[in-house]
Amino acid sequence: MMPSILAVDDSASMRQMVIFTLRGAGYDVTEASDGKEALECAQKQKYDLVLSDVNMPNMNGIELVKALRELADYKFVPVLMLTTESTGDMKMQGKQAGATGWIVKPFNPDQLLSTIRRVLG
Repeated sequence: MMPSILAVDDSASMRQMVIFTLRGAGYDVTEASDGKEALECAQKQKYDLVLSDVNMPNMNGIELVKALRELADYKFVPVLMLTTESTGDMKMQGKQAGATGWIVKPFNPDQLLSTIRRVLG
């Protein structure tokens, strides 16, 4: 069975591009439009990896990572940030929150897939 991925982004077009890439590689993908919706999905089902934007309404990606790390099922699940934010300060905030990695948009599909394969081991 292919790993399941929760893809979180407030941009519908970005979600579609990410989902197209991930499903094309055979992953089982669920989508959420912000951190709050993603957290609700994560509480209902365990995903093998979470791929999240940073800047979103309701709950941003940094807040989502912190909330996920408080859930027993998500202490060690890889969480990758996929964002336009590229400053060292934001990356540090993500790392401190518990993010596993950081990918800057626009993403290269091959790079995204190789990063996902690497963190999933």
